Order: sequence, then C-alpha cells, then structure tokens
Amino acid sequence: MATFGWRGRRVEWARIGSGPPLVLCHGTPWSSWLWRPFAEAIADRFTVHLWDMPGYGASSKDAAHAVGLDVQGELLADLIAAWELDGPPHVVAHDIGGAVALRAHAIHGVPLRSLALVDVVALRPWGSPFFRLAAEHEAVFAALPGALHEGLVRAYISGASAVGLAPEALGALVAPWLGDEGQAAFYHQIAQADEAHTAAFEERLTEVTAPALVVWGEDDAWIPVDRAHRLAAAIPGAELELIPGAGHLVQLDRPAELAAVLERWLMRRRGTAAG
Repeated sequence: MATFGWRGRRVEWARIGSGPPLVLCHGTPWSSWLWRPFAEAIADRFTVHLWDMPGYGASSKDAAHAVGLDVQGELLADLIAAWELDGPPHVVAHDIGGAVALRAHAIHGVPLRSLALVDVVALRPWGSPFFRLAAEHEAVFAALPGALHEGLVRAYISGASAVGLAPEALGALVAPWLGDEGQAAFYHQIAQADEAHTAAFEERLTEVTAPALVVWGEDDAWIPVDRAHRLAAAIPGAELELIPGAGHLVQLDRPAELAAVLERWLMRRRGTAAG
C-alpha cells in the first residue's frame, strides 16, 4: 500500500495491473479489501486503483476528522488528480462509494470514462433504524464494552449478506472496527452519514455524462432493489443488471456473477470517450 496525505488525513491506496485506469470505491462499513479479488482478476486488462477512505480500513481514523460523504467526494477528486492517470478513469463503486463517486463526478466535475454503481447509496431515504440510533447516541455506543461492540458489529455486517458469510470473510470485515480506535471510528462514520450529501446531487443525476451501469443484488436487505430501478431511470442512458440470490454484499454472495457483469461492462467501455 502507498500513502496519500490530504488535509491531515492518511489515505492508504494501491495500484496493480496495466491498461486503462480503473478506480474501485468501497462503502460502509467496508474497505478496499472487499474489492481486492476483483481487482486482481481484472488487473491484466486495467490499471486498478484501490483506496481506503479516511475513517475506514487501513487509512487514518482520527476522531477529529470529518468523514462525511461531502469530504470523501472532495478527496476522491483530489486523489484522482494526484494519481496523474493516463486519461479519465473507469469507476466501479459500492454502497456509499457510489455517492462519493457521484459527488466527485457531478459536483466536482471529475470526468469519468464509465461509472458502474453496485448497490449504492444515492437516492433518499437511506440509513437503517440502527444508523439513526447510533448517530443520535454516538458517545454511548462508542463506550460499549469491547465484546458487546464486536458482537453488534458482527451481527450488523452479517445482515448485509443474503447467503451467509464465511467466518474468515466476516472476521476480515469486522477487524478494522475493533479496539479503541476502531470502535470509535465505527460510530463516528455512522454519525456523519447525512442524506443532505446525496440530496445535493439527486436532481443532477440527469447531468451525469459518463456511461453508467447500475448493478444490484435482488435480495439486498439494506437498500431494496426498487432503488436500482429508480436510479437507472434517473441517469440518462443507464443500463441495469440485477443479480439473483445476492444481498448487499454482492461481492461475497455472488462473486462470479458480479465479476462477469462488471468485466463485460468494462471491456465494452474500455475504449470509449470520457464523460
């Protein structure tokens, strides 16, 4: 992993492969670990960029830093510029990574060669009752005994899968949120989840100029599949692909099916002009 410094934050990122630039954006409460197998599988055709948002994964988790979608969108715009890519990148984004990518493109004017949105946070309403409870009582949840916190995080993450998570996968997803720093960061990022940050681009979805693909797990219990249809209808010319038997963690529920959908999309768009 390499490090990018931005407004006091430490952003851990990696570049693998060769070919046109591709940026993979993770969501919450995940990290770039979730995209790593796909990155490795497609690295013979694309130069893949993985990154952990501040507050997540291996990046810094300073309690004083804002980690909302507005900040992450600004950071992605600056990070893409700092990478000095060989032309505008393709972007594949999951969960709040979709909102971050849409803010970078629609609000900060970052040109993209294509945009694939996988079970993304984009249209209101979003955020579970647990999100709202934790946001209202951040200090209380941050002070839970470590064992109780770990059990809560494990149960919460498990609910994102429609088929059940293997123990090693669940452990990898939970690990960044353990310990004093990880526990505080988990509730900190929830407390800063704000629908205003997606409202800012909802009416501008008609202005998205990059070719767009919306991909969704049909059994997503976190963000119901009706949002996929609404989002695809809101973005001009967007294509829609639904993956049966997959929940919100489609990367783990149906990895081969998702990889096939994304590879077809990226190879079709490999030589297209940026939008």
